[in-house]
Amino acid sequence: METPIPPVNHESSKRRFQIHRELADYRDRNQPDITPTIEVNNHVHTSYSFSPYTPTAAAFEAWKAGLQAVGIVDHDSIAGGMEMIEAARALSIGSTVGFELRVNMSGTGLEGLRLNSPDSQNIAYIVIHGVPAAAFPVVGRFLEPIHEARNQRNRRMLEALNDMIGNFGIGKLDFAADVVPLSSADEGGSITERHLLFALVHRILASEGRGPGVVRLLAEKMGINLPQRIKEFLEDEHNPHYLYDLLGVLKSEYTPRFYVQPDENECVSVKDAVALAQKTGAIPAYAYLGDVGESPTGDKKAQKFEDEFLDSLIPEVKRLGFQAVTYMPPRNTMQQLKRIMRLARENELMEISGVDINTSRQSFHCRELEQPEFSHLIDATWALIAHEKLTNCSAELGLFHPDNPLSGLDLAERMERYADIGRQHDRRDPEAIRRLADFA
Repeated sequence: METPIPPVNHESSKRRFQIHRELADYRDRNQPDITPTIEVNNHVHTSYSFSPYTPTAAAFEAWKAGLQAVGIVDHDSIAGGMEMIEAARALSIGSTVGFELRVNMSGTGLEGLRLNSPDSQNIAYIVIHGVPAAAFPVVGRFLEPIHEARNQRNRRMLEALNDMIGNFGIGKLDFAADVVPLSSADEGGSITERHLLFALVHRILASEGRGPGVVRLLAEKMGINLPQRIKEFLEDEHNPHYLYDLLGVLKSEYTPRFYVQPDENECVSVKDAVALAQKTGAIPAYAYLGDVGESPTGDKKAQKFEDEFLDSLIPEVKRLGFQAVTYMPPRNTMQQLKRIMRLARENELMEISGVDINTSRQSFHCRELEQPEFSHLIDATWALIAHEKLTNCSAELGLFHPDNPLSGLDLAERMERYADIGRQHDRRDPEAIRRLADFA
């Protein structure tokens, strides 16, 4: 690719919207250099929660990797949704928009249990998938008080972190001056624990520069014993992933020490979250994590989550109004995956896949999706895309709407019809998808 790449990671969202025409031209000139795959990824984080990628950059990286569709899923934020839609349109790939949040399970059959949140009981991560663009303002207003509650907790965690780093000779961090500017909070983005540690990353680099000085600080003052591989990464001043490698070290060592449990102001009732999804025509999905024994990806400690009571959990989330489960094929064993797939089908829950992307070392590829046993997850992405675009045209065209013209069919049949529409729609003119819904 010899033509200059448009500034897909420009700090100004206004500028990024302006370059989408350039992006389309770039795509047209360079498409022959792209090796297409059948892959999709519905769970990419962006700078509106925490990621090295703006929504435009995430769409660009997905296209460059040969993906056919990309989905934005930020923590507690929908603010990057329209940018993702427009960037994907320019690149002629499919797009879908969702957001991730934590909810409390009080008053349900899952109250008090450890579910899919490694550090908490009675709290679950869920994903609201397929949010139609017309509903973005409603979702944004719903999330505003969650941001306020989360930032109160962020400030308490930063105080605890400052107490830990006070003797390291690098000074204390200020939430407004050091943390907020690393986020997109002024445009509706969220601030996470990673932002607190990223501020520490920048402070360390301002003090030591890249290379051996950082390694000495970590070892001699912070008492961190680095694996040889990570030490080599941090001694390399030209390492393009330097910031995220250092962040990974700090996250592993410090998060458990300064972490403050979220309360029910931040983790809203699961019933309220599901009601929001149903009101807006989005699809609420329970995020299956699964016990970790010997991690298939090699980066998770052994820990138990939902597997001991999964047979009762899935019917309960169905009863609560969830319409889907979402899971990450690279994270689980084949035995776990077969079980969650079976339970989803028995309970007529849509299956949505994705691999969360939030560091520069991660690949946009998910090769597991190329295996025949996971082909239905690709079909589900196209059904999800069709659902999202059609719901934006008319609420009754939502995949789960009771007045949908196909409501008499079972879920598998409806999804097959919607997947066909998703594949056939003009990715550069998503609004024209309404013409393909000949059943309405």
